[in-house]
Amino acid sequence: MIEFVRNVRLWFAPAEIRQDGRTPDYRFSLANERTFLAWLRTALALIGGGFAVDQFLPDLRWGWRVGLALALLAAGVLCSLRAVNHWVRCERAMRRGEDLPVSRFPAVLSLVVAVVALAMVLVVLVGWEG
Repeated sequence: MIEFVRNVRLWFAPAEIRQDGRTPDYRFSLANERTFLAWLRTALALIGGGFAVDQFLPDLRWGWRVGLALALLAAGVLCSLRAVNHWVRCERAMRRGEDLPVSRFPAVLSLVVAVVALAMVLVVLVGWEG
């Protein structure tokens, strides 16, 4: 938990990362940044999907609509926070010459998206008024 708090501080002070270790090959830093941006695109897609479910499916039962929308919105928020945290952790590991950090987050996100997708399949099969 203390490491997470330290990383949150580094989100807003990326220049401090430069003081840690030595500068890695710029290609690795750029790849890390591209990965960060891919996670942000994923977060934006999840957030957009949450708003789409809420706004464009008004005939869907309220509980289903709100539940699916909130699941997608929450996944988007978590994904965006994970993106910046993972970027900091990877950048620090590269500068220190350590192994890159591993995470269970991709598996968890995949499960959340799969559950939402299965719920949407159920909604389509049963009908809007379910």
